[in-house]
Amino acid sequence: MAIASSQFRPDYAVPPGWVVEERLEVQGLSHAEFARRCGRSPKLISEIIAGKAPLEPETALQFEKVLGVDASIWLGIEADYQLHRARQTEAASAAGSGAWLRRFPIRELVKRGIIPQTESDADAVSKLLSFFRVGSVEAWRVKYASANVAYRHSPSFKSDEAALATWLRLGELEAERQACAAYNETRFRQALREIRALTRAPIEEALSRARQLCNQSGVGLALIKPLPKTALSGAAWWITPKKAVIQLSARHKSDDHLWFSFFHEAAHILLHSKKNVFIDDMSDGNSDLEVEANEWASNMLVQRSQWKRFAESFPRSEQAVCAFADEQGLAPGIIVGMLQHEGHLPWTHLNGLKARYRWPDN
Repeated sequence: MAIASSQFRPDYAVPPGWVVEERLEVQGLSHAEFARRCGRSPKLISEIIAGKAPLEPETALQFEKVLGVDASIWLGIEADYQLHRARQTEAASAAGSGAWLRRFPIRELVKRGIIPQTESDADAVSKLLSFFRVGSVEAWRVKYASANVAYRHSPSFKSDEAALATWLRLGELEAERQACAAYNETRFRQALREIRALTRAPIEEALSRARQLCNQSGVGLALIKPLPKTALSGAAWWITPKKAVIQLSARHKSDDHLWFSFFHEAAHILLHSKKNVFIDDMSDGNSDLEVEANEWASNMLVQRSQWKRFAESFPRSEQAVCAFADEQGLAPGIIVGMLQHEGHLPWTHLNGLKARYRWPDN
């Protein structure tokens, strides 16, 4: 998943004028004589030798004829020198971006193998910009500060902006790697019905099959471990007009949270604007869009009339929950979570019925 290369980059470069100077000395030519033979002014030749003027292709061809060194070599030396100068300028600018850099979970990205170990603040800024595929800190601010993000505006939404942008970028990279068909709403709705039945399977197995079904419907499914300072359950957005993304954090690691988050994000894909990025922390926000997504997810899991009948029976036993889960074809942990969320069951009760997700490195 690493995004930076290990290409060797020397920390120095010489202007082509230095090489010209050496060749003139070997051939016993003065600057004035060399300028006359090239058909160029002595001032231009002096500026090229001093590194004050760039070496243009036409001039490189003249150098080739007079000095016997191929024009492509002269232009290669010039390109290396100009690139080196640009890197020096960028490094100087990056050195002043320490405050911006410290907002990001660099150590965690290195730990996960996303970026290589950094050598300095300037190097870290460069690697971070490459990770986000932007050319400068200002370009990052323009892109992410203006992002159209919809989420629950509640005091409980604690995610840090930089950490959130990093987590979303990880999801974007994962989604880009998934080969998906063009989005098809009918296929996606059918996939969701099949995924509902998968909730009874082991979580890892169910997620793998759910990813396949989503991809066949034009939806990427990315499970990305939370980062420090991110307190969220999932996100949904459109990476292209024909490819949507559902991103999950498995923050609570229990199957009830995981699957409800999945269907909640699916609701955003089905019901809401392609222009928004929906970030959900599963708190009790009162946004109309979030309320609608919650209601859709709940009804997708259990029809409201059937849920009302069951909840009104005051189920508090493992036997009652398992019997209803069997009837519905759902994992019992999901039923427990729904009962707890609506206050029909204390948060401390029947948690043993919930399955737990384990990250591969745990």
